[in-house]
Amino acid sequence: MLILDLFVFNRKAHTVSYKESFLWVSIWVLLAVGFAFYVSYEFGKEASNQFIAAYVVELTLSVDNLFAFILIFTYFNVPSKYHHKILFYGIVGALVLRLGFIIAGVALLEKIHWMIYIFGGILFVSGIKMLKQENKTINPDRNIVIRFVRKTIPVLNRYEEDKFFVKENGRWAATLLFVVLLMIELTDVIFAVDSVPAVLSISKNTFIVFTSNAFAILGLRSLYFALAGLISLFRFLHYGLSVILIFVGLKMVLSEFYEISSVTSLYVVLSILCLSILFSVMIPKKQSN
Repeated sequence: MLILDLFVFNRKAHTVSYKESFLWVSIWVLLAVGFAFYVSYEFGKEASNQFIAAYVVELTLSVDNLFAFILIFTYFNVPSKYHHKILFYGIVGALVLRLGFIIAGVALLEKIHWMIYIFGGILFVSGIKMLKQENKTINPDRNIVIRFVRKTIPVLNRYEEDKFFVKENGRWAATLLFVVLLMIELTDVIFAVDSVPAVLSISKNTFIVFTSNAFAILGLRSLYFALAGLISLFRFLHYGLSVILIFVGLKMVLSEFYEISSVTSLYVVLSILCLSILFSVMIPKKQSN
């Protein structure tokens, strides 16, 4: 699907329209639903419920990534026609990184059981911090990785069409597009610290956890183009995501004493998400004087 996306449907850099983005969002959701039926047939209904719940949790938490993507693209003034390519390679990198996170996370939970309390605590604290955090800022100049790249290889402060590297004065140099891609990858690593333990609270099956992550991440790019212009309208969504993190954190911490089923988790997450969107629509933002 990724190969078809980049080399067949999007061979040329262009601004993705709302119609095209909503079409791709529908395709990815339908693929995830179809995969859930496959999981049910192959592994049973409980595994399918875990996949659906993990997919919804991951997709919901990934919405917060969209805020970061918008900030990054705005900060670097990235032409809209290049957004698709950056997110494509960012997602390919995210799939590899998430696989490493998931394998390590499952191994830790199997060998060191009390790590479940550490993961739960991380989620709970992250939710509280997100609840208090109102304004986000992006400052690449303070990022240690970006500073290291600038000191290691030449970096051009301009875009060269959709190229990540160009040859200038006989030597290779990274373009500003590569710096943006690096920021996208770093952002996903930061969010993976929250989202991977959240999914592990639903299932500890590596196959279920990774595939739910994969489908959510693959659909995230299309979701970005569909919601980029609308996401600022859902001002309470940020608080909904915070509550979801707190919920899954408590679920992990209390799992030894009280097991919350994957179906219940799914209903809770969907309810919180719907309520945050509903409040955003029903309660208008106060106009500043």
